[in-house]
Amino acid sequence: MAIIVRNTNYSGEVLEQLLTLAATSNEIVEKGLIMVIPGVEKKISLPRLKTGKMLQKRKENPGVEDSKGNFNYDEKSLDPVDFMAFTVFNPRTFENIWRKWQPKGNLVFSELPPEAQNALLAELAKRVQFELGDHYVNGEYGDDDDHLFNGILTQMTKDTEVIVVDSAESTMLGRLKAMRAKIPVAIRNNPDLRILMSVNDFDKYDDELTQRESKNTSETDVNARRYKGITIETLAAWPDDLIVCTLCSPDAGGNLFAAVNLQDDEDVIQIDKISNASELYFFKMLMKADTNIAFGEEVVVLDKRSNPVFKASEKKISVDPASVTLEATGGSEEVTVTASGEYEIGSAPAGFKVEATDKGVKISAGANSGSQKTGTLTLTLNADRSKTAKITITQNQKG
Repeated sequence: MAIIVRNTNYSGEVLEQLLTLAATSNEIVEKGLIMVIPGVEKKISLPRLKTGKMLQKRKENPGVEDSKGNFNYDEKSLDPVDFMAFTVFNPRTFENIWRKWQPKGNLVFSELPPEAQNALLAELAKRVQFELGDHYVNGEYGDDDDHLFNGILTQMTKDTEVIVVDSAESTMLGRLKAMRAKIPVAIRNNPDLRILMSVNDFDKYDDELTQRESKNTSETDVNARRYKGITIETLAAWPDDLIVCTLCSPDAGGNLFAAVNLQDDEDVIQIDKISNASELYFFKMLMKADTNIAFGEEVVVLDKRSNPVFKASEKKISVDPASVTLEATGGSEEVTVTASGEYEIGSAPAGFKVEATDKGVKISAGANSGSQKTGTLTLTLNADRSKTAKITITQNQKG
């Protein structure tokens, strides 16, 4: 990464630290809730490899028809987009800040001590990181300066597998109870599981805990930031009346990701005069960023805003046809599966073979010389395991 800082004696090493801070340091990062992947110039994939249920009773001679746990692979990506920080200022405005480092002589910015430059650029970096924090959460890519890149909430709205909770509860305790009931059992006890909410919403939750008679909590104390053992994290940029529960970690064990890069350009950062005769200077820093989630089915959302973006839709799974009959001579038939999200294919009934296809499942069997064979194949929706579809399979016996 090439860096240019013009007309200053600013330390390159400290500058590198400031740039990294400005690109990655904000509340959601500092709390370890998102994994930031630095140096992503173009595009990086988040590989998604999951399997279905594999364990089963031991068999002495398992065959292909006994196979369980199909490998499902697809991927999401982080695709950083360009934006910049830019401001114009007059160094003399801040003369009182750095006079202690420059006790005499005319103020000449090119001779400004590194300590003074540090004070100036640190403040600029603070503002950049504050704004980035809001974009990481609420960002939406568009054509104007307020829409720089998509934040994690925007990415969640695009994922059809996100679990949206529909609850009429008005209390925070009621809402959290409704959410916990929808958390997939597989991640319910994961130490990285977090509940994300606004500062105002946590204050409501805290007040509710304090007011409960059985709690008998002092009005001057703050209650634990937990619900049923799940840690609650608050973010200043988080919207009120929106609660999200998902895996959060600064490494790949979490579900929230961001890619950042300070553009590989000779003018990544510049501090220079607007023109030779001007007393005004400009500060410009070029960067890139993007966010995404890895698994929508590991996100539980309750949106009680006046205009909710996340709306609960019934999770469905169906098959066509619901019954398959194969001739005694063998053969196969394909069944179309319609599902709102990923689904798991159960174990094949004895004597039959089941394969996943682009449209659904393919059911086949070899020649049958014995009695008629029957069985049931169950498909289960990952996002809501109470939703299943069943296929009745029959193979006639030879005449």
